[in-house]
Parts: sequence; C-alpha cells; structure tokens
Amino acid sequence: MLAIFHKAFAHPPEELKSPASHKQSKKPKLPDETLQEFLSTHPATTTFSMNFGDAAVLAYVSPDSHHSFLHHNNQRLFCGYDDIYCLFMGSLNNLCAQIKQYGLSRTANEAMLVIEAYRTLRDRGPYPADQVIKDLDGSFAFVVYDSKIGTVFTALGSDGGVKLYWGIAADGSVVISDDLEVIKAGCAKSFAPFPPGCIFHSESGLMSFEHPMNKLRAMPRVDSEGVMCGANFKVDLYSRVNSIPRVGSEANWVDWNNAN
Repeated sequence: MLAIFHKAFAHPPEELKSPASHKQSKKPKLPDETLQEFLSTHPATTTFSMNFGDAAVLAYVSPDSHHSFLHHNNQRLFCGYDDIYCLFMGSLNNLCAQIKQYGLSRTANEAMLVIEAYRTLRDRGPYPADQVIKDLDGSFAFVVYDSKIGTVFTALGSDGGVKLYWGIAADGSVVISDDLEVIKAGCAKSFAPFPPGCIFHSESGLMSFEHPMNKLRAMPRVDSEGVMCGANFKVDLYSRVNSIPRVGSEANWVDWNNAN
C-alpha cells in the first residue's frame, strides 16, 4: 500500500527529515514520481489508486497479485465510506468481538471496522483513541484519510507482524508505505520504520497507544554508509506528557489539543 499526504494536511516529526537527503546523489522525489514507481512495480490489473486533488493519494495492490503474495503475504484491504477511506494490512484476532461491539454486519472486514471506529471517535467517541486502538488484537497496520476534513490517521500494531515505513518527499509531503524500496527511492535518506505500537494523527502528531502517558524520543539513525537518516522513535519511559485529553462532550477526538 502507499499513501501520500501534502504537508499542509500532515505534520510528521521534524526528525524524520534527514539533512543529508538533498546532499546525496539520490535525492527525494515528488509525490507523482513515487506513485508512478509504486504502480509500475505491479501489474496494472492488480493496482488501484485514488487522488484527492493536491491533498492526498492512496494506492492499493490487490491481494490477488502474485508479487504481493510473494513479498508480503498479508491480508490487504481497501474500502471507503462517508468520504473516509482506509488502507488496511494484516488481520485482527478479535474481529468478531469488535464487529459486535460496533454493531456492524457479520460480513464486515477489518478496514470497515477501522472506519467505523474512526467515525465513532470523531463524532461521539466515549473512549480515548489510544484505548480504542489498544483494543485491536492482532498484527495490523492501517492508514485512514478523512477527505471531508483532511484528517490523516495511521497506526501500526505492536507485535511486529506487519512492517510499515514513512518518509518525506521532495515537496515535504508525507509518504507512508509497506514497500521499503519505494520509500527509499522516493524519500532518499528522509525515511524510517514507522514505530510499532504507535499512532500518528495529522493534527496532534505521533504518540504511543501502548504508553500514551509517555513521550516519544527521536533516536538518531545512521545507515551502512555512515549517513544520517530519518530518526527512529522510541517510548521514553522517564518522560511523561502533561495530559492526554479524553474524548467526550468537551474534547473532540479529531483535535487532541497538543497531546504530545
């Protein structure tokens, strides 16, 4: 999967950008170039992409793709509802229980569930976002884009069963994908593994859903060539955030009010 969001709609940590990216022979690419490279690595009959003007692009590879099976071997889902779109990889062990909790049809899949969870939290969420994601049991990664309000929401499970990467394109856009080679080619040195057990919200940034009361610390990362790359992010168990806003009548989940 591939998701690219204009810098006006997503604000990743500054440490994800490497100062070496524009000094190397291989420089970051523009979003359109990265999208075309992603699509070109898969048969045209198995790929699908959606553009949202200059704001975002989502691209998906069908699970029927032989390339997808050989290289990832993970369930892949894409769906959209009420102008909300979800790219999902992996699987949930407690899908049936979660479907029942949200009152969905028995035929609903993980991507549909994530959209419903997002809608519930956005509109009337009774629980903090970190707790809702923590309730998802399994190996998973997902990207949600709410095209009505331009919100980006991404999460990666903590068990390491699914890999996800993110980086910065030539124009400052955020690039998110499970395809490491596409990320490397599109973001040069300004990329890193997406931290497991974390969620990224376009307004409030990166936080750990496993340790929501602790800050995340950027850890410098140097590649085999000795060049500084985008930073890794680890939970700092000795540093706590001031507060985590709870969702309810006085605190909308869409705006966590600088939770980090």
